Amino acid sequence: MAVFSNSKAFANLVMLSLSLVLACFTIPIAGNFIRDAEITWGDGRGKIVEGGRMLTLSLDQNSGSGFQSKNEYLFGRFDMQLKLVPGNSAGTVTTFFLSSQGAGHDEIDFEFLGNASGQPYTVHTNVYSHGKGNKEQQFHLWFDPTASFHTYSIVWNHRRIIFLADNSPIRVFNNHEAIGIPFPSSQPMRVHCSLWNAEDWATQGGRVKTDWTKAPFTAYYRNFNANGCVSKTSGGSCANSREWQTQELDAKGRNRLRWVQQNHMVYNYCADVQRFPQGFSEECKRSRF
Repeated sequence: MAVFSNSKAFANLVMLSLSLVLACFTIPIAGNFIRDAEITWGDGRGKIVEGGRMLTLSLDQNSGSGFQSKNEYLFGRFDMQLKLVPGNSAGTVTTFFLSSQGAGHDEIDFEFLGNASGQPYTVHTNVYSHGKGNKEQQFHLWFDPTASFHTYSIVWNHRRIIFLADNSPIRVFNNHEAIGIPFPSSQPMRVHCSLWNAEDWATQGGRVKTDWTKAPFTAYYRNFNANGCVSKTSGGSCANSREWQTQELDAKGRNRLRWVQQNHMVYNYCADVQRFPQGFSEECKRSRF
């Protein structure tokens, strides 16, 4: 047993021990779906399992399923780990997105479009502001999103929206409200997730239909983390960590974004002349990516 020669050394040790104890209690609590989410539709096809650590959504010929966060947020960083429907997932759409409610709603979308066995998923992204979208970019991932869990993130602050897959940026949508381009900046949004059937358009333009002999289809969600400002209607507080408020891409992030967009982008609304013969949106002219 150590013997302390003076009270000052003993006091310093006590303070150090106390700080370590307090640090243990300030570690962020892992996301728990029982606490943080509610299943909103699906008639039992959505299930919270493993004591709240995981949530599963299923789809059959009668219905899909979905859930939403209990809180609304006005800006933040939102992370979710997903493992997508394996095998022949044609016609299915698995989602992770932010959305407000009502006419003129705002929305920030991750939608994962299933495909025939052996063909890649298409990651569909979009941004709606005041009810207007038409800002789609699509990607094929550099990994198999059905073999294991991968983390998908949305960073939403006053300056930009960043979409990330396993912390690699795949898309940035900047705020150009100053020149009249709408940006989601005033409507609180909830996190929404769903699994549903969109065989009329989702897979190869609707040419490949859902094979219902493979149903039920199941997607898996875990490690939901919402690090943002809760709206006043949900309690009105901000997370202690607010790095997302000024988050932007450094040189490494810009290089990674360029690599993803050059090698894995399969559709960009800013390059679709047939769809926009009148000319591209102003933000397309201002983006280097």
